[in-house]
Amino acid sequence: MKTYRVLIVDDEPVIRLDLRTMLEAMGHEVVGEADNGADALQLARTLQPDLVIADIMMPEMDGIELSRRLAKERIAPVLILTAYSEPEMVAGADRAGVLGYLVKPFREADLAPAIQVAVSRYRELRALEAQNLNLAQEIQARRRIGRAKRVLIQQLGLSEEEAFRRLQQTAEQTGKPLAEVAEAVLLAYQVQPESES
Repeated sequence: MKTYRVLIVDDEPVIRLDLRTMLEAMGHEVVGEADNGADALQLARTLQPDLVIADIMMPEMDGIELSRRLAKERIAPVLILTAYSEPEMVAGADRAGVLGYLVKPFREADLAPAIQVAVSRYRELRALEAQNLNLAQEIQARRRIGRAKRVLIQQLGLSEEEAFRRLQQTAEQTGKPLAEVAEAVLLAYQVQPESES
């Protein structure tokens, strides 16, 4: 089983101690503890844990709001570990981006797979986000290149193939990406940028 750096968040010291003991016995490293969501958010920002295990009901900031903020800032996945199993609590956790939900009392046999699934799902989501960002950037680059080709065709009377070859040659000579060369062409001919979203 893989081991992770974990931040524990619970307002009950006995629960934190029991959870720490269990996690360390499983081989995980407990990098920090907090007794409220506000302190936990600051710790998570600093420590960058692999996983946050949090209760729902805590002072200053509850576990659902903590989960929402951690998901928004893409800091770490959250596994909720709580005595509350009401459908509205579970739904709130789901909307906040929680990747696991365990109801107390729990056993190590319950905790180990929940940790693995939460961290794995989080890493998959982050990989998909990165892939989507790369695709969006590629689409924007292709749009710029297409616009730059049209400008060269109109301004210099080149064919589409010649315009593209000119962009490629400039990219090779300058060592710059093709999209950057296309952007320079658009700026040189003072072409107003289009919305690329």
